[in-house]
Amino acid sequence: MKARVLAAVLLAWFFAPATFGAEPAKQPNVLFICVDDLKPLLGCYGQASVKTPNIDRLAAKSVRFDAAYCNQAVCAPSRNALLTGLRPTRIGIYDLPTFFREGAKPDAVTMPQLFMQQGWRTTSLGKIFHVGHGNHSDPASWSTPAWRPQAPMYALRAGGSAANKGPAVESADVPDETFSDGLIAKEAIQRLQDAKQKPAEPFFLMVGFNRPHLPFVAPKKYWDLYDPKSFQPEENQAAPTGAPAYAPTKWPELRGYTDIPKTGDLDADLQRTLIHGYRAATSYMDAQVGKVLDELDGLDLASNTIIVFWGDHGYHLGDHGMWCKHTNYEQATRIPLMMRVPGMSKNAGVFKGLVESVDVYPTMCEVMGVTAPQGLDGKSFAAALKDPDGAPKEVVAFQVFPRTAKESGKGWLLGRAVRTDRYRLVEWKKPGAAADTAEIELYDFQTDPGETKNVAADQPDVVAKLRAILVEQGEALPQVKATGKATSAPASGE
Repeated sequence: MKARVLAAVLLAWFFAPATFGAEPAKQPNVLFICVDDLKPLLGCYGQASVKTPNIDRLAAKSVRFDAAYCNQAVCAPSRNALLTGLRPTRIGIYDLPTFFREGAKPDAVTMPQLFMQQGWRTTSLGKIFHVGHGNHSDPASWSTPAWRPQAPMYALRAGGSAANKGPAVESADVPDETFSDGLIAKEAIQRLQDAKQKPAEPFFLMVGFNRPHLPFVAPKKYWDLYDPKSFQPEENQAAPTGAPAYAPTKWPELRGYTDIPKTGDLDADLQRTLIHGYRAATSYMDAQVGKVLDELDGLDLASNTIIVFWGDHGYHLGDHGMWCKHTNYEQATRIPLMMRVPGMSKNAGVFKGLVESVDVYPTMCEVMGVTAPQGLDGKSFAAALKDPDGAPKEVVAFQVFPRTAKESGKGWLLGRAVRTDRYRLVEWKKPGAAADTAEIELYDFQTDPGETKNVAADQPDVVAKLRAILVEQGEALPQVKATGKATSAPASGE
């Protein structure tokens, strides 16, 4: 009852009419933008050389979260965490094929499902849930069937799919709508125009862009934004000293592309090309975000629309000799996150406290005046949206990543990570195994911001304190076996 009263008070406060006696404010709309494989390599995150003017202007009117983390650095589990509010360790899904309702959480109420039940029209465009590898969009979450575009992977060559890869990069002098993200933006604009004609029905529009996911394919004009001579490979290309040999990724995802050697290091020129390609793909996605934001403004919908911008996980671009994601390290787990709520006392700011993807669901419930389901893992950060400078800060965030028996040589292992403002600890063991079977990583960001040395043996007191937090969280579930059948949809979220 207290939660329901608080939610009602917050809704009235956030969206209160400007004058006494005015009509009650309409329920807020939601534009929720999800981006695949996007690390905080954006102008608004201090990376001035990256051309992302549209995301930057959104950030200027939003609360930007500088210490936001995914719960697992791979697509399906990360998106499950966002949309169910449950960590992978709670539902036992750490892979791509397993659909969360099949044996894991069949009765889960997802974030869009909850808002659909409360009167919002929930829509999925592009990549929201992971689709492919046997996994699929969740029909129970959407007012209408999830929409995905039909678009070629490449412009200069036929074919190309997650199972039959071509080159890792392509620059072609073609229109934006040649590729999926341009078509997703076009469809989002159409859905906004449709929503404008139905003002009594609030919308919850989730728009999922694919780039900068591999392959780094973008129209030539976005490649031309950058001088290729300006790029340099990462200085540190060594795995962390003292880390278990299986903890770093061997980046098989990138190895699968035809222009990437199957073994060995990448030469400097190829590294520069990949770094260039990631930025070109990011700028291409940014332009599509800009089209959608412009339409929202042009239709006069922005004043009553909450905007969320979220990247599903980070990305290695050569640091530690690693590429792609699939680790518990900083570059793979830190994400961009920003949120704009009309009517807040502060329209912009930066929150430096730790937040996780699972925190978004309860936050959306609080700011929209909807009672959250019981048992969510996340905690609302609505206070940070009101006062990013003075809001209380959480002290930990959690990530996880598995290693197969082949990768570890020791059986299937789960690496559970605890991130504080100073440390990251990773505990590697089989779920349910005795504590003394674990291998431990500990990184001290105060003395070693690049995560170059495992100092677990040097700081046993810190290790004990952080492992105790994992004990309080409870033992992780083992991997739930996938039961779904393969789909024909492209498995774009490796």
